[in-house]
Amino acid sequence: MSTLERWTRWPAGDVPVRERSSRARTVLSLFGRTAGLAAVVFGTFAEHRYPGWHALSPIGWIAAAVALFTGWHLACRARRLWPALGCAAGLLATAGLAHEGGADTLASVVWCGLAVLAVIRLPLAAGLLTAGAALVSYSLGSGDSLLALLAVAGGMGLLGYLLRLDGQARSAQRALLAQERAAQAAQAESAALAERARIAREIHDVLAHSLSAQLVHLEAARLMLDAGAERAEIRERVVAARRMAQDGLAETRQALSALRGEFAPVAEFVAELAAQSGAVLAVEGVPRPLPAEAGLAVRRVAQEALTNARKHAPGGRVGVRLAYLEGEVELRVDNSAAPRGGHPVLGDSGSGYGLLGMRERAELLGGELLAGPDEGGWRVLLRVPA
Repeated sequence: MSTLERWTRWPAGDVPVRERSSRARTVLSLFGRTAGLAAVVFGTFAEHRYPGWHALSPIGWIAAAVALFTGWHLACRARRLWPALGCAAGLLATAGLAHEGGADTLASVVWCGLAVLAVIRLPLAAGLLTAGAALVSYSLGSGDSLLALLAVAGGMGLLGYLLRLDGQARSAQRALLAQERAAQAAQAESAALAERARIAREIHDVLAHSLSAQLVHLEAARLMLDAGAERAEIRERVVAARRMAQDGLAETRQALSALRGEFAPVAEFVAELAAQSGAVLAVEGVPRPLPAEAGLAVRRVAQEALTNARKHAPGGRVGVRLAYLEGEVELRVDNSAAPRGGHPVLGDSGSGYGLLGMRERAELLGGELLAGPDEGGWRVLLRVPA
């Protein structure tokens, strides 16, 4: 910040930070202002007698001071310098008239109050000039000794500056609190988006596996109908599709349990899945409990890879290898090409996002997923830390 900005900048930050006052604070503030006004009114009428219509003069001075202080507060709150200085000039004139009329208490309160508030609320250059004018007016009208005047001037200036620093500190604290709340809200929103993405992956993995398997069997049944196959063969395909629907319902329940953190052993799940798909399973290493996300990734990749093998290479050989390595777990699914007589049209079913979803799931866990042709077939290899 340059020297010019330091002297011309409004206090408590460039942008006002509003703070909602508590009910107790509002009541105490209102009580303090009312008590202060009552003390000024009592002191004004107690130190000098105003007979008859002459009492209207101090009432007018008090009303003018209240109105000008109100305008001063609104102008400072709106960061409008010239209206604030106009109100300050009006307060100096009102205090001078009150002093000439014998209302020294009212005049002293206006002068001292303006000196303190000018340092607190105005830019430093304008605040010091206004405070200086108020203290000079007070010294000319009070008649106190030089030492007393210096003590009052120094005390008012120091009090105003300390209150100014306190206001700036509270404003900075409120601004920091607002930034912290905004950061927390952004973090909560980010966490919600991440959770939505995780649920979306679960929905895709479960439904894509179940519905794609059903589609394979139903498409096969349609092709058999077109080819005039036997009724028993067609019925077998329909029954298989029905079984896939039942399995999909069970997998949906498992996915819901997974979202709640309830997991079955990975090795048992993969073994059951391989048996249903007619794949050959090999387990290496000692099975151990896996972290929730790693275990879920193995489950979903196994489902997706075996579903793809049925879709793209129906009737081909499928092998599954689950290896518990040091610090990681590895899943490999190999399938050969479809034998002659297969129906390649079955490979057109599905959304096409299964491989992308598997790779995304692995990378989120700090692992990797490799998929591509291998010896005339296809290989999917997953490694995740565990």
